[in-house]
Amino acid sequence: MSWHAPGSLTIQAIETEALRVPLNRVYRGSKYSMQNRCTIITRILTQQGVIGEVYTGDTDDEQPVILKIIHDELAPALIGLDVFNTEGCWEAMKPATYDILRDRGVVMQAISAVDSAIWDTVGKALDIPLYRLWGGYTNRLPMTAIGGYYGQTRDELAREVQAYVDYGVIGMKFKVGGVTPEEDLERLKVAVEVGGPNFRLMVDANQGYDLQQTIQFVRLARDAGIDLEWFEEPVRWYNDKRWLRDVRSMAGIPVTAGQSEYRIDGVRDLIEGGSIDFCNFDSSWGGGPTIWRRVAAMCGMYGVKMAHHEEAQISAHLLGSVAHGTYVECFHRDRDPIFWDIQTSPRPLKDGYYTISDQPGFGIEIDRAYVQRYKVS
Repeated sequence: MSWHAPGSLTIQAIETEALRVPLNRVYRGSKYSMQNRCTIITRILTQQGVIGEVYTGDTDDEQPVILKIIHDELAPALIGLDVFNTEGCWEAMKPATYDILRDRGVVMQAISAVDSAIWDTVGKALDIPLYRLWGGYTNRLPMTAIGGYYGQTRDELAREVQAYVDYGVIGMKFKVGGVTPEEDLERLKVAVEVGGPNFRLMVDANQGYDLQQTIQFVRLARDAGIDLEWFEEPVRWYNDKRWLRDVRSMAGIPVTAGQSEYRIDGVRDLIEGGSIDFCNFDSSWGGGPTIWRRVAAMCGMYGVKMAHHEEAQISAHLLGSVAHGTYVECFHRDRDPIFWDIQTSPRPLKDGYYTISDQPGFGIEIDRAYVQRYKVS
C-alpha cells in the first residue's frame, strides 16, 4: 500500500451493515439484561480506492436509529472531505448532536462508528497499525473477561469461570450489585475458588448498589481475604461522582468509571472530583477514537489510568498506544460470539495477554459468510 499525501484521500461514500446474533440465554447484570449480541459494520469508501472497515457498538433496539443518523446526517456532511483531516471530519459530524429533542447518546454512537472507520482508513492509507500511529507504547496487553452474570446455579457459575481460565485470560470482571452484598460475596467466592490465587478479580455493579452497600461489600470481601483490583461503577447514577469519591476514601479500593459518560465534560468532572482511579471511557459510545484520545490525555495529566469498556478490536489499539493503558476486555464466547467469530484470523490470546495485530488500521478482517448469516435486513 502506497502512502497518500494529506489532501488526497477523499470520502466518496459510507456503507453500513447491522448484525444481530441471538444468544443462547438471557444474560442478566445487576439492573439490565441482554439476549442478543449486536454490532454495526461501518465502511468508508474513498475516491482513491482505500477502504476503511470496522465493527463497533453493541446497541440492539436503537440500531435502526443509529443507521439512519449515519446515512441521513453524517454521510452527507462527510462526503468530499479528506480522511486525513480527522479533526475536521469530527467537527463536520458534531451538528448532529445539537438536536435537543433526541437522545444525544445514540447520536454519539453513530459518530463513534464513523470516526472509527475514518481512523481505520487513515491507518490503511499509511500502511500502519493504529496503535503505532497513536504512540506505539506496546503491542501486548493483559486481557480480562467480563462475566459472573445472574441466574446461574453455583455449578454453572463455576463452569463459566473455568472457561475463562481455559481461554487463558489473566482474570475477570465479576458482576455484583443485583442482590445483597452478602449474597454477592458468596457468588464471588466461586470465582476465587475456580480461578485460583493468580487469577485477578475486579467487580462491576453497573451502578447497582447504594453507597452503604458498596462499603459493606468491600469490607466483606476484605474480611474473606479477597483482593480486588478495582470496583467498577459501584453506586447509583444520581449522585455517582460524589459517592464514587466516597467509595475511594471510605473503602480504600480503586474505583473505575467512565463507560456511562458519552460527554467529555462528564469524564472531566469524574477526574477533577477525585472520583476515579481508572477511566473506562468507551470509544464506541463516546465519539470514537478521536474523543477517547482526548480523554486519555486528560487522564494522563491527573494520574488516572485508562481502561476501555468492551470492544477489544478497537480498544487494544487505543490502550496499546498510551503508557497508562491497562486491560483489554472480552466476554465468554456464548455471551459475545461476534468478537470470537466475525474475524477470519484467530484471537491472539496467550498466557493472559492479547497481542495487537500489525496489519494496517485496526487490522480487522471480517468473515463475509458470518456477516451474511446474521445481517439485519
